[in-house]
Amino acid sequence: MVAGKSDATPHDPRPVPPEKPLPGDCCGDGCAMCVNDVYEQQLEDYEAALAAWEARNAPAPPSAG
Repeated sequence: MVAGKSDATPHDPRPVPPEKPLPGDCCGDGCAMCVNDVYEQQLEDYEAALAAWEARNAPAPPSAG
């Protein structure tokens, strides 16, 4: 075994939500990719990543018997 390594599952950190833009971050000019649009996409990606992370890290059901 390599020093500092174990046979445990590799570290799988919980996804971090995107930072919500401040009200003044949007210029209001109707940009093709407004900061609010980018945030909404990042939020969708985060929610999908979080659901996958939760599924991977769900506690094991108690064993019978």
